[in-house]
Amino acid sequence: MSRRGTKIVRLVVAGAAAGVLVAGIAFPAVGGAGLGFVSAEGAVGLGPVDLVEPPPAEVTIVQDAKGREIARFYEEYREVVSLDAIAEVMKTAIVAIEDDRFYEHGAIDVEGTIRALAKNLQSGRVSQGGSSITQQYVKQVLLNSATTDAQRNAALEASYARKLNELRYAMGVEKKYTKEQILEKYLNIAYFGAGAYGVEAAAKRFFGVRAGKLTLPQAATLAGAVQDPNATDPNLGRKHRERLLKRRDVVLDRMAELGRITPQEAAAAKAAKLGYKGTKIPGGCESSAHPYFCLYVRHEILSNPDFGRTARARLEMLNRGGLTIRTTLDPATQAAANRAIRKYVHASDRAVASEALVQPGTGAIRAMAASRPYGRSKARNEISYNVVADAEHGGGVGFQAGSTFKVFTLINALKKGMKLDDGLSAGAGYRAPGYSAFKNCKGESIGDPTHTVTNDEGSPGWKTLRTGTRTSVNTFFMELEQRVGLCGTVTTAKSLGIRRSDGRKLQEYETFALGINEMDPVTVANAYAAIAARGRYCAPMAISRITDRDGRATTYRPKCRQALDPGIADATAEVLSGVFTEGTMRGVGGIGRDAAGKTGTTDAYATAWFAGFTPDLAAAVSIGDPRGSSDHKLTGVTIGGRYYGAVAGATLPGPIWKDTMIGALKGVPPTSFTPIDKDRFEGCSQDCRPASRPTDGDDAREPRPEDEEGAIGNGGPGFGAGSAAPPAGDVPMRRGE
Repeated sequence: MSRRGTKIVRLVVAGAAAGVLVAGIAFPAVGGAGLGFVSAEGAVGLGPVDLVEPPPAEVTIVQDAKGREIARFYEEYREVVSLDAIAEVMKTAIVAIEDDRFYEHGAIDVEGTIRALAKNLQSGRVSQGGSSITQQYVKQVLLNSATTDAQRNAALEASYARKLNELRYAMGVEKKYTKEQILEKYLNIAYFGAGAYGVEAAAKRFFGVRAGKLTLPQAATLAGAVQDPNATDPNLGRKHRERLLKRRDVVLDRMAELGRITPQEAAAAKAAKLGYKGTKIPGGCESSAHPYFCLYVRHEILSNPDFGRTARARLEMLNRGGLTIRTTLDPATQAAANRAIRKYVHASDRAVASEALVQPGTGAIRAMAASRPYGRSKARNEISYNVVADAEHGGGVGFQAGSTFKVFTLINALKKGMKLDDGLSAGAGYRAPGYSAFKNCKGESIGDPTHTVTNDEGSPGWKTLRTGTRTSVNTFFMELEQRVGLCGTVTTAKSLGIRRSDGRKLQEYETFALGINEMDPVTVANAYAAIAARGRYCAPMAISRITDRDGRATTYRPKCRQALDPGIADATAEVLSGVFTEGTMRGVGGIGRDAAGKTGTTDAYATAWFAGFTPDLAAAVSIGDPRGSSDHKLTGVTIGGRYYGAVAGATLPGPIWKDTMIGALKGVPPTSFTPIDKDRFEGCSQDCRPASRPTDGDDAREPRPEDEEGAIGNGGPGFGAGSAAPPAGDVPMRRGE
């Protein structure tokens, strides 16, 4: 082929039928002068084709209730910016090295493309690109639109068929957009390496600046990176950075050659160091200041059909959609929970304290906190799952809830018509009179006449709904549950959103009231929030609004229903309010406003809880050892720098709850509980204290701190364990408190 001559080359592309003649392309010999052209355009269909352009993947930003960013989710770290937000020197550099005739040619840079085709024909393979910026944009769109391996392979295929296809699309793009619009789209879709997609993300990742603030050497570095971003990825080590530096200098030389910068400017820029900062890419729950809430939001979107019809659609929306997700997280409430937990439990402790706070009447989760950091580092004592939530939201198996579950038996008794001074005689131990004494919701007899439930230190005597609950007497609740029915208690719990943390069915055994089921703080706090809302149950809610990349907003409303008779909820709150004045929290005290709650300590001090509420806010605190609470009990432990012979509900969870609520409600005007319907609930009706029985001292005395909730501080464990093995297939007969 002569230097000045031209040659007609026929390209044969393999397809369904072999040897299909597609085009005759005339071009100058490599290095020659003159204009090249593509012939037979109509014959081969080399006309403009409209390119379907799904928006490129963008970062989704998660905000708290005040609009402050708390996390980011993304498949590709990209922030789309307008062309005027990109430094002029960056535009100049990318055009100089990638397509210096960008503003002169049409959809196809014939001179560049033919030069590449000739080179490829001589080598027998596709060894040189020669693509215009428009063609490169088309390739990126096709690659980003691919949903299957076949589509991705087609977008990257080294063939003339793909090249011709790109040319058709490029003609359509050039017909549809101005050069400035094409350049903007290209700079926002290109991959620069180090996990940065688009020039804005790359500028931040490489140099810690916005794209509009890039300097000449920085712009040349990014312009050089797009050719082979994996080979020049500065995050991968010294050799990669050396290649990137050489590539930067190539760009600077080309800019000087084209007269876009002076030789002196090029020399000064080449003398500068690479300057790669490796700025940490924001986002992900591990880097969030509120990782447990972040995990909850992520899993809520991925599992909830409200946010997309399929799991794949929801994942794509979250990681690629460029959404702004406004959540229910209240920063003041979160800060109060963090402070309270840090006060009592250290991040280095084996035991972990976790807390959730929920707004009554909406189900809005206001805070989620834990004593141990989230992550996978054993050296930093991090925990790799959402200890505050259930498995559906990234949590684990949870901890047995202990006597926080007694409230459901209390509510069931009120449903059955019992009044607050109705009661029964509780012994030092309880043993079911027969298998049929308890029936689960399938009607199966599951009583265990071989197992004895006991009280710590013993607290026998006549107990009413008020006194039995406030002093948390195990044997009283076993007698009460037998009387009002296990299934009714289970049904009540379910109506308030109670379900096991691990997603399995609730274990319906006679010790249900003593909290044998593993729970998480979000679920327990939300159940107690329904009582605070006078029986109005609302599903836990973490997301209030989602705004898409085009500014369209979708608001999410609470999902609520009336789960309890308001009067029964009021009576329950009245009973639980006495826990602070006459019951197991008497030594800790209240919070200076109407509040109600219940301690919980599981068998042999395996775990400890406190759940409570005001009309404005509900919270639940748990503490246990995630290595396994049965094997690593809260006895003889040092937590928060203090030694405890045993940890009960009022030992640590109660004080954490108290300090959190005082901080979270600071500045919030106190709201009072609705007074109970005295005609309906005061006094007794069917189970009054026997007239011949004098007031026994046990019922009248002030409860000792260790009653039913284990020893406090340096005291030792006091619960008996029950001597008999449970029936085959039963879970361990944890007695709760």
